Amino acid sequence: MNRRQFAARSLAAVAGVALYDGSGDAAAKDSTGTHPGAVPESLIQKARFPEGFLWGAATASYQNEGAWNEDGKGESIWDRFAHTQGKVRGGVTGDVACDQYHRYAQDIALAKQLNLKTYRFSISWPRVQPTGVGAPNIKGLDYYSRFVDALLEAGIRPWCTMYHWDLPQALEDRGGWPNRDLASYFADYAGILAKHLGDRITTWAPFNMPWAIAFMGYAAGAFPPCRTRFSDFLKAAHTLALAQGQAHRAVKAASPKATFGSAYEMAPAYPKTGSDDDRAAAERYHAMNNVFFLEAAMHGRYPRAFVGEPPLDVMGFMPGDEKLLYAPLDWVGFHYYTRRVVSDASKEQFQNGGNFSGTEIESNSPGGRDPYTRFRSAMPTEGPLTDAGLEVWPSGIYDLVSRITRDYNHPIIEITESGCGYLDSPDEELHGRVPDTRRILWYRETLAELARAIADGAKVRAYHAWTLLDNFQWAEGYTERYGLIYTDFRNQKRTIKDSGFWYGRVAASNRLDP
Repeated sequence: MNRRQFAARSLAAVAGVALYDGSGDAAAKDSTGTHPGAVPESLIQKARFPEGFLWGAATASYQNEGAWNEDGKGESIWDRFAHTQGKVRGGVTGDVACDQYHRYAQDIALAKQLNLKTYRFSISWPRVQPTGVGAPNIKGLDYYSRFVDALLEAGIRPWCTMYHWDLPQALEDRGGWPNRDLASYFADYAGILAKHLGDRITTWAPFNMPWAIAFMGYAAGAFPPCRTRFSDFLKAAHTLALAQGQAHRAVKAASPKATFGSAYEMAPAYPKTGSDDDRAAAERYHAMNNVFFLEAAMHGRYPRAFVGEPPLDVMGFMPGDEKLLYAPLDWVGFHYYTRRVVSDASKEQFQNGGNFSGTEIESNSPGGRDPYTRFRSAMPTEGPLTDAGLEVWPSGIYDLVSRITRDYNHPIIEITESGCGYLDSPDEELHGRVPDTRRILWYRETLAELARAIADGAKVRAYHAWTLLDNFQWAEGYTERYGLIYTDFRNQKRTIKDSGFWYGRVAASNRLDP
């Protein structure tokens, strides 16, 4: 697409945003306040976001780019996983996904049409270093350079996650994240990115959901490389924490403009009962699942996530590691989707771990989820469930933001991912519109609670909706849709959903009833 076509299509779509009457918003309003945990309409009406608040969306390389073996890109663990029969629902792969590698100009134009000011994307490590080590693949770097330039031309902040789960397969063959050497390899990779792109990208995070990288891949066996040893999880977690610190130093050394933060997964943990044991278990959940890597960066130590002394020997902790872990973040980024209810299992004899549910490791086995943290976590169903099976609980974002604000001395916060999965599709009777009123309701309520946290003093500067486009949703394949924009995977046609139009008006007005 040439520059003239790019501009013409952008203007045409902007006109579409202006013309849409917002009738889907009324249906969302009618539903507000009618379910357990619902937010009063009055709170939504008075919600305001500060001037300069950054509205955006988040994406990931493997879920969007496609082009899995083009221009010198190496194989990733997700390529290997998706190409293995029986691993992904429907037998599909991310080989094409949203074809963003070839269609990025169109997608950035859509982001601009929705008034987005920040775009969180990830870089594919094997696209830059096919085997995870050695000289960079210039064609891969050139792609990301063009991508960043297009974002800047559209007036959108490029927000880079350096790793969103697609480890070069060659590094997994060397032992994967339990291999401590990967911390140094990752630091070298981070330095390459900062050297080549740091003149334009100033907002960096090393990992998306490092706890999930370690746990889902090495303890639960649910994601590649599908290992199931808890000791491998602990080693992987320590390597990731070391890599976080070493990448911090590499990026700062290569790019004076760089700010360095995080993209942690977090879910507020509520004790199942008021007992001291359940309260302590909820604190262990928070320490392990929410702030394990944040504590490592901010204080050079791990939080009290374990019953008894931390298993540092199993983790491979070495003298001096506390200095390597320490890398104070310039801002704190984390996701919000739903909550967890946690109970204690420390007084039972531990026998074995839990079963993977798709969203969490739920364990009803004696002794809890694992031999060290000794708790059970469950996703409650008091509130309604999304089509993806997650409970809708808007106040969780208020509680989570408020706690991080309090515990870490009022840091700058960015919500790095937050959204909901619903399967609404184009309606022929509505001339192809996608009337996803449940998604609008989810955002109205969740964002109202976020605005309340800001009004109470939290320094939240950005919110990234997950996600811009319906995409490849990991092991669920194409059976879940989180996008503000509907993707027809048969022909790659993009259709802005009613929620996307609504979100664009919110981004323009800083109000939830624009």
